[in-house]
Amino acid sequence: MSYRKLGRNSGARKAMFRSLLSSLFKYERIETTEARAKELRKFAEKVITLAKRGDLSARRQAINLVADVEVVHKVFEELPEKYSERAGGYTRIYKLMPRRGDVAPMVIIELV
Repeated sequence: MSYRKLGRNSGARKAMFRSLLSSLFKYERIETTEARAKELRKFAEKVITLAKRGDLSARRQAINLVADVEVVHKVFEELPEKYSERAGGYTRIYKLMPRRGDVAPMVIIELV
C-alpha cells in the first residue's frame, strides 16, 4: 500500500489527518493543499461508511479516526440519511490558485 508521507513522521501525520477530518466534518468544506486533500479523502470516505453502518463498534472506530467526539456524533446523526442512496464518492475536490508563498497547489475539499 502506498501513501503520501507529507514530510512528517507517522504520529504527526496521524494528528494532522485527525485535525483535518474534524474540520472537514465540522465545516463541510476546507481549503488545503492538493496532496493533503487526496490523502484526506480516503479517511473521510471510511468515516462516512462507518457512519452508515451506525453500530457501536463503527462509532468507536470513527472516534479513533476523528479528533473530536462532538463531530463524530454529528457525522453519525446527519450523514447516514444524506448518503443512504450513495455507494461512495462522498467528497469533491476543486482546484484553486497556487499558494502565494511556496506555489503549492491549493484545493477545496468538500462533502458532496
